[in-house]
Amino acid sequence: MSSYPISIRPFGEHAILIEWPNEVSEAILYDILDFAESFKLVFKDAINWELVPAYNSLTLINRENRIEFSKIKFQLLECYKNRKASGHPQRYLWKLPVCYDLEFGIDLEEVSKILGISVKDIIKAHTHHIYTVYGIGFLPGFMYLGGLPKELETPRKSMPRLQVFKGSVGLAGKQTGIYPQDSPGGWNIIGNCPISLFNVNLENPCFVSVGDQIQFYAISRAEYDLHKIETEVGIYNLDKIKIDA
Repeated sequence: MSSYPISIRPFGEHAILIEWPNEVSEAILYDILDFAESFKLVFKDAINWELVPAYNSLTLINRENRIEFSKIKFQLLECYKNRKASGHPQRYLWKLPVCYDLEFGIDLEEVSKILGISVKDIIKAHTHHIYTVYGIGFLPGFMYLGGLPKELETPRKSMPRLQVFKGSVGLAGKQTGIYPQDSPGGWNIIGNCPISLFNVNLENPCFVSVGDQIQFYAISRAEYDLHKIETEVGIYNLDKIKIDA
């Protein structure tokens, strides 16, 4: 089982930040998730902690007590050193529909010019690849997806929009993602996903977890309207496949 040099430092009175090497790597992400599972098994008060994994870090937040950093640091180092490859929680590949009509893909033609490839080829490349969920944040349910093909790497917009509509699918740098609600944003918008990614009324508001994978598939405007209605009334069936550990 591979190990990495990790750093542990206080992150306020109730939190600790553990950092792995600063690179985008599935191996590092899965090591973080394995360590998170070991933490839950080793620490008797794990129920009082919130664990937030992302890219190359794990933030530990104690909801009840202030942290004795010198004591907990030693315990965390021992936990990482002695962790076992027990496997992280079941991961899934989620297949999400996207309508790439120009009505939704308001930056598609501009991205096409920047990249020097056709709109058709952008859609083909975007739907062909499988993306890993490296983090969830910025907005509740906003997934940072790694694995964007190099031919689609696009700089962020120089002037962010004041409003990006819910479901907008964007490109920025080496990443792609979906805006789970209306918000400002500077990503290049190439389509819209009709599926709600975050619902505060559900026991599990966000169905996707860090470590899961996402693959997009193209749909027509008519299919988009249908799936939008199905989502709103709660009858849309999410397409997911178990990923072997």
